[in-house]
Amino acid sequence: MAKGLVIAAPRSGSGKTVVTLGLLAAMRQRGVVVAPAKTGPDYIDPAFLGRAAQREAVNLDPWAMSPDRLKQLASIQSTGADLMLIEGVMGLFDAAADGQGSTADLAELLELPVVMVIDAERQSQSVAPLLAGFANWRAGVRVGGVILNRVASAKHERMLIDAIEATGIPCLGAIPRNAELVIPERHLGLVLPGEVDGFEPFLAAAAQTMGSYVDLPALLALAAPLAEAEISVPPLAPLGQRIAIARDAAFAFLYPHLLDGWRAAGAELSFFSPLADEVPSAIADAVFLPGGYPELHGATLAAAARFKAGLSAAAHRGALIYGECGGFMALGEALVDKAGCSHAMTGLLPVVTRIDRPKRILGYRRMTQSGALPWPAQLTGHEFHYSSAKQSRLPPLFLANDARGEALPPMGAAIGNVMGSYAHVIDAA
Repeated sequence: MAKGLVIAAPRSGSGKTVVTLGLLAAMRQRGVVVAPAKTGPDYIDPAFLGRAAQREAVNLDPWAMSPDRLKQLASIQSTGADLMLIEGVMGLFDAAADGQGSTADLAELLELPVVMVIDAERQSQSVAPLLAGFANWRAGVRVGGVILNRVASAKHERMLIDAIEATGIPCLGAIPRNAELVIPERHLGLVLPGEVDGFEPFLAAAAQTMGSYVDLPALLALAAPLAEAEISVPPLAPLGQRIAIARDAAFAFLYPHLLDGWRAAGAELSFFSPLADEVPSAIADAVFLPGGYPELHGATLAAAARFKAGLSAAAHRGALIYGECGGFMALGEALVDKAGCSHAMTGLLPVVTRIDRPKRILGYRRMTQSGALPWPAQLTGHEFHYSSAKQSRLPPLFLANDARGEALPPMGAAIGNVMGSYAHVIDAA
C-alpha cells in the first residue's frame, strides 16, 4: 500500500513550496517515484509540483470534497508511486471562514504524518515551543519531523537543533539561507512554470540543496500508509459525450480530478487553443472554457476570428457552452484590460468584464444550480479573481453562499445552452 507525507508550516511564507519542489526533484533524481498533491483549490502550485515530480499533481481539498472523495483521489494518485508527497496550504491549522478544510484536517483524514517547515530566520531557541505548540495542538495530527529553513550559520543551526531536542521531534534537515531558492519573478501574474524564466535552474538548485541538507532516507522512513477509501464516489458527470476543452496560456486552470472522472465515465476529450485561433471540435456536444488569464491576451483573443466563429457555431448547433472565471470573461461581449483598453470577446453572453479597477474576490462557495449543467443541484467551488462583471438582468447560473453559509449575490449568467460564472466548480456538495 502506498505511503505518504504532508509538508506543512506554521504560516504562509515559511518556504514549504520551495522545500516540497526540491524534495520532489531530489527524490526523483534518486529513483524514488513520488506522486505530488496540493491541499486546497489552488491551480498554480500543482503545476509547479507536477513539473518537479514529472508526474501530474492532484488537488485534495478537505473543504470542498467529501472524506471518501479525498481518500479515493489519494489512492488513485499514489498508485504506482513509492511515496505521495502532499504540500499543505497556509499554516497547518488555517482553514476556511467556517474553520473547516485545513491541512491538518487532510492529514488527520488520510492518517499521514506531518513534516513542519519552519522559517528559522530571526529566532533561535524559540523554535522549540513553536514546534511543540503545533505538535500538541490536536491529538489526531501527528507531527513526525521538522525541516528548518533559512538557517543563518553553523552556530545558529546548533542552537536550533539543541532546542528542538527537548520536543522529541526529529530534525530532518537545516537549510541555509540561499538567494537561489526563490521562485523567479512571476511576470504579470502569468505564474505557470512554463512562463517563468529561470524555473529549471531554480529547480536544480532546490533539488541539490534538499539532497545535501535534508536526510532523505529518514524522511522516507517517516511516511505512513494512506487511509483506505471505504466507498467509491462517482465523479461529476461529463459535460457531454464529446467535450472540447480550451487549453493554453489564457485558459490553463483545469482540475485533473474532473478530467480524469470524465474520461472514466466514457467521455471523449479534445483540446484546442483560442490563442492560436483554433476552433472546438465540430462534433463536440460540449465546450469548456476554463479559468486562466484572458486579460493578459485581450488583443489576441479579440483577433481570433476562427475561434469566435467556431464557438458560435457550437452554440448554434446546441452544444453546451460552459465557462469558468476567465472562460466566463471570454463568453462576454467585451473585456477591459488593466490599461483600460476594451477588447471584443465572443459575445455569447451580454456581459462586460473589466480588470482596470481591481478588487480581490476570494473564497469558497456552496452553489445551487438549476440550469443545463449535468451536475447535482448542490455544488462546491472556489472563487478568486480581481476582475468584475457588468451584466443586464440575466438568469443567474448559481445561487451561492460563502463558507460561513451567508448568502451572496447570484453568480454568473445562463442563456439557453450558454452559461458561465466566476466560480471554479470542485465537486458535488
